Amino acid sequence: QVQLVESGGGFVQAWGSLRLSCAASGGTASSYTMGWFRQAPGKEREFVAAISRSGISTYYADSVKGRFTISRDNAKNTAFLQMNSLKPEDTAVYYCAAKYYGLANQYDEYDYWGQGTQVTVSS
Repeated sequence: QVQLVESGGGFVQAWGSLRLSCAASGGTASSYTMGWFRQAPGKEREFVAAISRSGISTYYADSVKGRFTISRDNAKNTAFLQMNSLKPEDTAVYYCAAKYYGLANQYDEYDYWGQGTQVTVSS
């Protein structure tokens, strides 16, 4: 069973950048599709991005396409989310998730979750 730990969240002004990391342990990261989700107060958890086990294929929510980039380093068992041109509406707790096969944008398709990291974007 894999454990996921996010880091890199924080406070940033609009149009700034942050890079989130997701460290996996207890398993081999290359065995899992990795995804990022976020949840703002009073809202449902929403899909942000996903990356295939090899890193060749990626999938983004329309709201972040062109601003966020998902990547992974399987040698380091780590996935990343580079977030540029941040907007106040990107404010949320960001969660890393893992699943065995295939890219997916539904949270209930993911098997493992991190504890989340807060991202706050001020206007």
